[in-house]
Amino acid sequence: MRTRPLKVALLGCGVVGSEVARIMTTHADDLTARIGAPVELAGVAVRRPSKMREGIDPALVTTDATALVKRGDIDVVIEVIGGIEPARSLITTAFEHGASVVSANKALLAQDGAALHAAADQHGKDLYYEAAVAGAIPLIRPLRESLAGDKINRVMGIVNGTTNFILDKMDSTGAGYQEALDEATALGYAEADPTADVEAYDAAAKAAILAGIAFHTRVRLDDVYREGMTEVSAADFASAKAMGCTIKLLAICERAADGQSVTARVHPAMIPLSHPLASVREAYNAVFVEAEAAGRLMFYGPGAGGSPTASAVLGDLVAVCRNKLAEATGPGESAYTQLPVSPMGEVVTRYHISLDVADKPGVLAQVATVFAEHGVSIDTVRQQGKDGEASLVVVTHRAADAALSGTVEALRKLDTVRGVASIMRVEGE
Repeated sequence: MRTRPLKVALLGCGVVGSEVARIMTTHADDLTARIGAPVELAGVAVRRPSKMREGIDPALVTTDATALVKRGDIDVVIEVIGGIEPARSLITTAFEHGASVVSANKALLAQDGAALHAAADQHGKDLYYEAAVAGAIPLIRPLRESLAGDKINRVMGIVNGTTNFILDKMDSTGAGYQEALDEATALGYAEADPTADVEAYDAAAKAAILAGIAFHTRVRLDDVYREGMTEVSAADFASAKAMGCTIKLLAICERAADGQSVTARVHPAMIPLSHPLASVREAYNAVFVEAEAAGRLMFYGPGAGGSPTASAVLGDLVAVCRNKLAEATGPGESAYTQLPVSPMGEVVTRYHISLDVADKPGVLAQVATVFAEHGVSIDTVRQQGKDGEASLVVVTHRAADAALSGTVEALRKLDTVRGVASIMRVEGE
């Protein structure tokens, strides 16, 4: 066993970073045995050096992250500061000065993953980021290593714990969106500003990463269709229950049937109660993978939080350190397929549309005609009326998003249609 320690620089010491430092200290002997050499925390870059950090030698703390990664004796840089800059510059600087990188930065990887992989490859270093998607759940490594010999056709999952907690509470208690969000905030599941979660920016970044790995092509954040969940209502859940469904915010990455393109999208969707994802409760994450040879696989567990995310970071640290000792690198970017990302308008799925209409003869025929004119086939219709007003719920067969959009636009022009109460996709069938 090598006695000289591998030196680690930690960028960021918040909820995740402090837990990484704690585990490195308390599990030092186990990490040494597993890696084949000791690991030493050689420096911690923070913004507020005066803050007390239990278990961390104050002499290791610095505000000069750039100087830390430029030292030349650092073997691995762990980046858990998040955001685009200075994280991007610090990571590329680390590669230039001989260090491999472990990151949890989903936003940066979704935006600039290709450039970061190129920099790592140029300098012969590793870039690992298991913690960037789904916290403690082993997902990225299975996709790019365990399933490397298979053909993945679909990845669909719940990749944001905050939104799943909110939707689960709306489903189980009948609470409205704001009431469920307030509970999530009080319990610490939602940030003071929950926009990144509830408007699906967080999930979209994760979808971009998953799609790129699963389909061996480059998918950037801008390629991902994104629709938040703030408009989901108690009435939507009532409609879902009537269909034997629930509602989840899903990240869905698919290979086209002809294999010539891929899609990546994040939006609320109804899924049957019989689907494995329907039973994912509270703030948990779960990802459903469909591969040609392996079949259907589901990865489930805590998707956020200091300890779960730190677990994924430490797993990457062990792998990168082993590679360092073997004078090798792990798998880098695989983008050989160069498949285009199709726009949302070409995505084909089922739809649940709720309309407010006049309660009089002929309305259903008018609505059905509009659907037929746009090539959207109706599966079921449910109508309830009272005092001259009615609600009409239409569930379609599979149709392209562009065709459905044209249908809805035409419906809004009918005098008998008072409004479109909600439109939701139906997945998982």
